[in-house]
Amino acid sequence: MNPTSAFIHQPDPEHPGWLTWDLADPTRFNPLVMGKLIVRPEGERAARVRMLTTETRHSNLHSNVHGAVTLSLIDIGMFATVCTVLGIEAAGSVTLDLNCQFVGSGAIGEPLDMVGEVMKETGRLVFLRGTVEQGHSLVASFMGTIRKPTRR
Repeated sequence: MNPTSAFIHQPDPEHPGWLTWDLADPTRFNPLVMGKLIVRPEGERAARVRMLTTETRHSNLHSNVHGAVTLSLIDIGMFATVCTVLGIEAAGSVTLDLNCQFVGSGAIGEPLDMVGEVMKETGRLVFLRGTVEQGHSLVASFMGTIRKPTRR
């Protein structure tokens, strides 16, 4: 782990084969709203980011996972994917665009996974695509672009 990073990205002792995706500051959005997130590589160009718990606070009025939670998992997961796959420091990067298609609903009480794939990397940008899955069910698909942090 980079001691100056805003993220704690190291082997998770509670989940063998997975890495933590925690913020060093526990008072920020990710830990407060999303809860515990873990990540693992999936092949050479992809990563799986897991939201371990979905609770009532993550639900919509239909008692399914709220779309805003799904979008947040995608957005956070894109940074975790870039860090895990490319080794790029996620702090200082920004989301330029995110297109999402909701194709199903997520159930409360079960983990929710974002599977992100790096499609192309340029000097300043990373293009990604992927899905949000729960068990064998597809919840959403997406495409997005991240701008890498500015070198100083």
